[in-house]
Amino acid sequence: MNEFRIAERSIGPNNPVYIIAELSANHGQSFERAAELIRVAQRAGADAVKLQTYTPDTITIDCDNAYFQIKHDTIWDGQNLYRLYGEAYTPWDWQPKLKAIANDLGMDLFSTPFDDSAVDFLEAMYVPAYKVASFELVDRALLMKIARTGKPVIMSTGMASLAEIEEAVRVLRENGCGQLCLLKCTSAYPSPPESMNLATIPHLSQAFDVPVGLSDHTLGTTVPVTAIALGACVIEKHFTLDRNEGGPDSAFSLEPDEFRAMVDAIRIAEKAIGRVHYGGTADDKANRAFRRSLFIVADVRAGDMLTQENVRSIRPGYGLEPKHLDSVIGRPAKTDLPRGTPLKWQHVA
Repeated sequence: MNEFRIAERSIGPNNPVYIIAELSANHGQSFERAAELIRVAQRAGADAVKLQTYTPDTITIDCDNAYFQIKHDTIWDGQNLYRLYGEAYTPWDWQPKLKAIANDLGMDLFSTPFDDSAVDFLEAMYVPAYKVASFELVDRALLMKIARTGKPVIMSTGMASLAEIEEAVRVLRENGCGQLCLLKCTSAYPSPPESMNLATIPHLSQAFDVPVGLSDHTLGTTVPVTAIALGACVIEKHFTLDRNEGGPDSAFSLEPDEFRAMVDAIRIAEKAIGRVHYGGTADDKANRAFRRSLFIVADVRAGDMLTQENVRSIRPGYGLEPKHLDSVIGRPAKTDLPRGTPLKWQHVA
């Protein structure tokens, strides 16, 4: 599997899950709120913060015809695309300042660019990585621009067919992307759990020989924790201070206590997954005494035959292993053996 690193962090199997808090539009056009989101995300256990770098004019055009009205059974139905992005975008002059805040807190900060000018801007910010949104996976020119920075790339795969993912991965690799992570994603907001198809995670990793994670838009924390058990090494989740305050993305964002609970559950899950291991552990060593073993269950005198009536496999585990029962039945005892004696080889003639 290709090595994947962001700044000082190694990401992939045998490394802690990399947890990204997506700020998106949850700042509500307040720099102070955006800064507070970063500080709270750090306290909630996020490893990184992700922004989105666009303006309404770099992502669409100001047009009121039917094509630019949202009407596809989404939470944004009835809105004009240009005006929605005007409400949601993160002002570019904030972004270097937000990166400084995150870095001072020991967190990585990077962004999703939506056009060439955004890539140039983020390069001047010295971001450590790039995120490609699911909707931009099919934009070959943008992928080429991002790949040629030589930075690590995390790419969401929502809506994409396997052939489309193959083409996007090829474009990235052919243009200089040496470190790539793919995120399983369902591009519904919010996403119902039954649409997640998390079984795709190990297949994606095997098909493209890359670390794989999850960009999650479900409500709650069960789905990202489940993804860890299937091999996800990156979790991206939208983050807000308070869903009740509204905003374009608040409906599928986690509040601080929920995000903290998710992080804690992920950390427990990755410990529990561990490695392939058979046999006892240090934690259950003492309980070996409660295994079954061979015991004298009726008084036996020296020379008496050991029989099914005076030898049984019972708990605890201080005698011979039960597999030796047939080997001792019918043989004489060397010494007197009172009831309750764990049977040993030295007791058998």
